[in-house]
Amino acid sequence: MHTEKDPILGSFFPNDRDLRYKFIASGIVGILALATLAILLSFWQIVAIVLSILFLIVTIYRPRWTLMFLLIWMPFEPFLLKFVPDVLFLYARFFSEVLIYLLAAIVVVKIGIGKKQWKQTPLDLPFILFVLVLIASVLVNTVSPTIAILGIRQILRFVILFFVVALMYPPKEFIRRAVVAMLLIVILQSALGITQSLVGGSIDSFLLPSETRTFETLEFQGVTEFWDPGSRVFGTLGRYDRLGTFLVFFMLIAIGFLYEKEVWQDRKELLLVLALGLPALLLTYSRSSWFGLLLGFLLIALYFMRDRRVWIGFIIFLSMVFGYLFFSGVVVQNLIETRGVEQSPVERFFEAFSYERWQSEYYGFGRLYFIVQTPRAVIATAPLFGVGPGQYGGGAAATLHNITAYDELGLPFGVEGTRGIIDNNWFSLWGETGTLGLAFYLWMYAALFIITVKVYRDSTDPLARGLALGFAGAMLAVALNSFLATFLEVRTLAMYLWVFGGFVFVLGRRQKLV
Repeated sequence: MHTEKDPILGSFFPNDRDLRYKFIASGIVGILALATLAILLSFWQIVAIVLSILFLIVTIYRPRWTLMFLLIWMPFEPFLLKFVPDVLFLYARFFSEVLIYLLAAIVVVKIGIGKKQWKQTPLDLPFILFVLVLIASVLVNTVSPTIAILGIRQILRFVILFFVVALMYPPKEFIRRAVVAMLLIVILQSALGITQSLVGGSIDSFLLPSETRTFETLEFQGVTEFWDPGSRVFGTLGRYDRLGTFLVFFMLIAIGFLYEKEVWQDRKELLLVLALGLPALLLTYSRSSWFGLLLGFLLIALYFMRDRRVWIGFIIFLSMVFGYLFFSGVVVQNLIETRGVEQSPVERFFEAFSYERWQSEYYGFGRLYFIVQTPRAVIATAPLFGVGPGQYGGGAAATLHNITAYDELGLPFGVEGTRGIIDNNWFSLWGETGTLGLAFYLWMYAALFIITVKVYRDSTDPLARGLALGFAGAMLAVALNSFLATFLEVRTLAMYLWVFGGFVFVLGRRQKLV
């Protein structure tokens, strides 16, 4: 058997000449087959088949390339999908998700044939227990197979990426490149958001994702600009809160690296991330993101770094807040958002604490209503296993327009009685998987946080320390964000949570810390 390395093909295909020739022959046969199919299928269907084959080959031989593609693709996906014709929309909509499952399958197969070793993690046990609770919830509530599968998928699809990364065990240089790539995207998205504001919303309609598309029983909700054009920025992520949480996640990681000075020789790049990211974040008017950044930054600067400068700055900030309230005459308890009336960032900030807003949110079937009703109506009825995956509060119930559990419990169909979601991922999990399910999910989350803290404190590698420090703050921000929307399901945030958690674990495992 010939094993000479081909200077062109050897960098991609296995170093086996006979195998490469067989692969080339198979490619020629494939091209002929596609030429035959072109007679029977449309142009777009041929494009879908070719792309599927291409990504299958890449994922088999270079799975890290596919992972990097997913990291870069996700922030642009909401925008790019609007240009996909209806005949390919379902394919395009689930394309990135199928790649996740393909990555998982390839890693499992490689373990099965002995090419990779199973690497235990502290998340294994709570994950297995959580999956068992999901199955039990389906059986106890006799959830239909279709709804059960889609509901479980909605909950687990990004969690499995932690295990994929842990088993893939990417090298340190790959992790460094992934961090750099994402910080560059933050700079791009921030600049685009600032441009949106400067041009007064004239490009909003171009950047907004497509309208709602319906395929038989599936409804893929688009984004309606319920805010005034130009008043909030969103880049290519479709919604202002998704841009905000995305920026916060990576700005906190940038802050972690700023404290670890040895990682970046020239810190100007990190300062540019913050210089553009902070005004773009402000312009999103996403309070969830604002509070997430504040909470994550305080964890990093005050708890871990004991930074006296931040203590002084925080005291000054609180003094300014109370001084503004005292001298401006603003009555916080009466503040409420009014469409068509321009609201300053300061008023937007204080509105979060307004009793008038809380009252309107409760009686308008908003987030607060379901914070009250989830334990009263849902958990009181199904305390241990909930009402079943895909039945309550999350994206699966909304997409499937599944009103069964809501009707049985006498509750409106999500926020505003029509949207299906309850704008609270923790309570959505609680309602669907019960107290046991929520407990095991929190166990996973807490285990990942403990790993992160240990890596930061015990590692001697500046990259590992900087990433772990920033990721700890990001985890706290995501925990808060998920109490205010379904961000544990949103692909522009949840995927990065579990992938970068996997990166931290791998960096710690390489130093035998976890």
